[in-house]
Amino acid sequence: MKSSKFPLLFTLFVVLAMLLSACGQAAAPEASEPADTEAEAAPTTEAAAPAEAESSEPAAEAEAVGEGYSIGISMPTKSSSRWISDGESMVQVFEEKGYTTDLQYAEDDIPNQLAQIENMVTKGVDVLVIAAIDGTTLSDVLQQAADQGIKVIAYDRLIRDSGNVDYYATFDNFQVGVLQASYIVDALDLENNDGPFNIELFGGSPDDNNAYFFYDGAMSILQPYIDEGKLVVQSGQMGMDKVSTLRWDGATAQARMDNLLSAYYTDERVDAVLSPYDGLSIGIISSLKGVGYGTEDLPMPVVTGQDAEVPSVKSILAGEQTATVFKDTRELAKQTVAMVDAMLQGQEVPVNDTETYENGVKVVPSFLLVPISVDINNWQEALIDTGYYSADEFQQ
Repeated sequence: MKSSKFPLLFTLFVVLAMLLSACGQAAAPEASEPADTEAEAAPTTEAAAPAEAESSEPAAEAEAVGEGYSIGISMPTKSSSRWISDGESMVQVFEEKGYTTDLQYAEDDIPNQLAQIENMVTKGVDVLVIAAIDGTTLSDVLQQAADQGIKVIAYDRLIRDSGNVDYYATFDNFQVGVLQASYIVDALDLENNDGPFNIELFGGSPDDNNAYFFYDGAMSILQPYIDEGKLVVQSGQMGMDKVSTLRWDGATAQARMDNLLSAYYTDERVDAVLSPYDGLSIGIISSLKGVGYGTEDLPMPVVTGQDAEVPSVKSILAGEQTATVFKDTRELAKQTVAMVDAMLQGQEVPVNDTETYENGVKVVPSFLLVPISVDINNWQEALIDTGYYSADEFQQ
């Protein structure tokens, strides 16, 4: 019996070995399938994932730098498309970075602006960005803000008579006037022509600090030609006390131009008008057209402007207004947000002027952007190609 069991056991052993061998051969192809290749590559992918997360982390932090912070934005009016653009640009850039915003327009009503800012202070915003209607009226409300640790940036218009203005974001306002006056000098070719040419001067609102910078910048160019006799102000009206236009009102400018024409130009021709703002320019041009300017016999004088507002750009294209000064409010919004970022993060705030803007109490550290002159020759490059306007807005 023992001898008969051995062959059986041996046979079973052989069969078992064959089965085990077969199982091992069947398992081998699985290791070379694409799934296993991907599994081997997985560590590389997993190693890359943290690096990708790390590289995107700063971007995420940059985008969310404003989370938890609230910004109060006080704009003077919606009557000018320029201020609408400013407000919308700031809201967009602030909110892209995670800030919450409260944008208010005061419609050129000083008590309304004060009430809006007081409400922002009460709600506990972290920063106020203010384009003041009257830069001399905000001292009390800014003290309330300072008492609560709220920072303040004066936006484009300097806030005066307060030590609680932390920074100022604007364009080079003196240069705006220089550009306007230089355009007149070049258009009349005063370097080569003796003249005399008749010019009338308009200023901005006397409660807007910028108006004085615009006027002073322009007069730094024009005054030598007036002294030389190449330019003549027939009305004799010079100085901001005589040529200012309250609230930058176009109707007021038109009425003043009507008076100038009837009083001083019945036998004279106007060759140039210094206008510091497009809204005034449109009113001035309406007055000029009312007495025959803009015809072959009586061509339109050189008329300057500022802000590149759509009606004035259309007027330039129509051969009426001569030029404007373009200030890209998108860039001013970005600069303002950069200043707010730095303030709230305890970093050095970017400024490029620490001498010019004295507000009656302190010199306000400022960042000045560069304005550019725009006329019929470069309007498309400056306004359309940059995406500030679309070409459709100027279709007749």
